[in-house]
Amino acid sequence: MHVHILGICGTFMGGLALIARAAGHTVTGCDAGVYPPMSTQLAEQGIDLIEGFDADQTALQPDLFIVGNVVSRGNPLMEAILDQGLPYISGPQWLGEQVLASQHVLSVAGTHGKTTTSAMLAWVLQQTGHQPNFLIGGVAPGLGVSARYDHCQPLFVIEADEYDTAFFDKRSKFVHYRTRTAILNNLEFDHADIFPDLASIETQFHHLIRTVPASGDVIRLMPDEALDRVMARGIWTPQTGIGPEGHWQAGSTDHPCHVPVLHQGKPVGTVQWTITGEHNRLNALAAIAAAERVGVAPEAAIDALSTFEGVRRRLELRGTVHDIRVYDDFAHHPTAIALTLEGLRRQIGSGRLVAVLEPRSNTMKLGTMAARLPKALQAADIVHCYGETQGKHALGWQPHEVLSDMGERAHAWTQLDDMVAALRDQARQGDTIVIMSNGSFGGVHGKLLDALRQRFGETS
Repeated sequence: MHVHILGICGTFMGGLALIARAAGHTVTGCDAGVYPPMSTQLAEQGIDLIEGFDADQTALQPDLFIVGNVVSRGNPLMEAILDQGLPYISGPQWLGEQVLASQHVLSVAGTHGKTTTSAMLAWVLQQTGHQPNFLIGGVAPGLGVSARYDHCQPLFVIEADEYDTAFFDKRSKFVHYRTRTAILNNLEFDHADIFPDLASIETQFHHLIRTVPASGDVIRLMPDEALDRVMARGIWTPQTGIGPEGHWQAGSTDHPCHVPVLHQGKPVGTVQWTITGEHNRLNALAAIAAAERVGVAPEAAIDALSTFEGVRRRLELRGTVHDIRVYDDFAHHPTAIALTLEGLRRQIGSGRLVAVLEPRSNTMKLGTMAARLPKALQAADIVHCYGETQGKHALGWQPHEVLSDMGERAHAWTQLDDMVAALRDQARQGDTIVIMSNGSFGGVHGKLLDALRQRFGETS
């Protein structure tokens, strides 16, 4: 079968393209602004990419058009598909029907930690000999790619996003995934561009719960009031708790990179890694609990996690100049920002912590959670916030006003180069600088490292 994928360079749709290719289909695709690294990854797999959504792509005559949620009415190619009555389907529905129906699907859902927990779980399964299939919104160094599929392997780990499926299907993506083991890391309000309130997101999570069979598993954070409300609507599957009130808990430790693991109050081992933060302790518990449900002994999972190196763009060290460490992190929701900074604070102690933030997600651009930023940024000694004033990433609020209570600790910028120059001049030996955005941030990481090397006379 020949499938043509609309919106192929997105993380999910690009991963889906790799899976479709591995399943034996001929795959082509298109997107606006075809760009690496996904374009490179797809090209290496022999997948032809077309720039833009011109209507004449219908002349390719694929057997099926697979539509990503970046496509909306008015898109020239989509309008041609509708006018000509050509077959189309959403990416999540195609994946659920053509691939996941024959798999034991382990879905990782929640407002925060989906990518990291999915990568942890896939890593544990791989290290214990299971060779899982997976589709993850990031690349863990040990896994090498964001998606993999072999129909002979029965386990499939998927990052289960609550964002809507397509312009013609406003259900969350994860309702299509045929989940058998569900991880629910947490639940907060997010995606203000499509959800009016937390209650509407809870409804979608309950739709997911309704699809999990009685022979499956629901692994959830305890306590979590929003998840409690979801479960109160009805659950037909056994629950396993993670967290302070769960079956799986993290014991106390004085070492930020050690995670003692308790099951039903009894010690089973300690994860020893270079990763910090309470959120990653919970992510580890979720991965261990899910792996146990498919036959991996907790001790083996703990050993595997002790070799886990994290996920790119999740507190990834991009470089060190003059003992100034520059990190990249995907955090863009106030809770995730706070967790990232608090984890770093525990790691570095009293050292100076500089937070550089681009509020780029749709929710943050709207300003729905802007008032929460000062509290989320409290662990930082200095804050730099960058916001565009025009274009599709322009902010609908003023950072200098929102952060005014932080006084001289906070700085707002509308010009990227000016911010980089200020960071260069302000930096001093021993600083930790963390750059947080869910986008490329104009390549600010490389620009800052180059500026620091020039200032301190170091070579890369």
